[in-house]
Amino acid sequence: MRREVVCGITSLDESKATPERLLALNRGHWCIENRLHWVRDVTFDEDRSQVRTKSAPRVMATLRNLAISLLRLRDCVNIAEALRLYAAKPHLTLDVIGA
Repeated sequence: MRREVVCGITSLDESKATPERLLALNRGHWCIENRLHWVRDVTFDEDRSQVRTKSAPRVMATLRNLAISLLRLRDCVNIAEALRLYAAKPHLTLDVIGA
């Protein structure tokens, strides 16, 4: 059997910082990390982006988040697959944005 001990800091008082609540908060954080940041890092290869000056990195991050959100609203589970589809058939992108 393996045991893992994790230490954390919270502003919750002792009565509200139950193990179940802390676990739910931690899992919620990683859910966001896995659903958004992982897609940006892996699918969009954001870490190798050459966009580094002025507000361009923030603008590009916003555009990537918008693309991910629009695809998720269309119930796309595999963002990479959806991007390949829309790259191959750009006329379909108008449907995604509701035009």
